[in-house]
Amino acid sequence: MTGARRQARALALQALYEIDSAGHEAGGVVARLLTHSRISEENSAFIHELVNGVARNKAEIDRNIQKFAPAWPMAQLAVIDRNILRLAIFEILFDNKVSVKVAINEAVELAKGFGSENSARFVNGVLGSVSALASR
Repeated sequence: MTGARRQARALALQALYEIDSAGHEAGGVVARLLTHSRISEENSAFIHELVNGVARNKAEIDRNIQKFAPAWPMAQLAVIDRNILRLAIFEILFDNKVSVKVAINEAVELAKGFGSENSARFVNGVLGSVSALASR
C-alpha cells in the first residue's frame, strides 16, 4: 500500500508541477496522467483529493511557505520544491489523514526523487517548522 500511495503522491506532484509551470487546468491534467498509469480507483480518488485540496487551499498553503521559508520568495523557489511543499503542507495542515511524520517522510522522498541535490534538506527543514505549527 505504501508503494501505491507514494506512486499516487508522485502523480499528484506531477500534476501540480504542470498546473503551476504551464497553467493547465487541474482536471484535465489529472485525467491525462491517470489514463497513462495503472493506479487503482482508490488511489485515483486520492490523487484527485490531493490536487483539488492543494488548489482549494493554495493561498493559505503559500502563506505558510512564505512564513517558514522567508528567505525564498515563492517565485524564486524551484517549481518542484514549491509543489512538494504545497502537497505536504496540504496533508499536514488541511487533510489530516496521515501522521505529520508520514507526510514529511513522503515529501522528503519525493524531493530526493524529483528535486535537486539540496531539495530533500530544504523540504525537511521547512516542513519541520510547519509541523511545529500543526502540533499546537
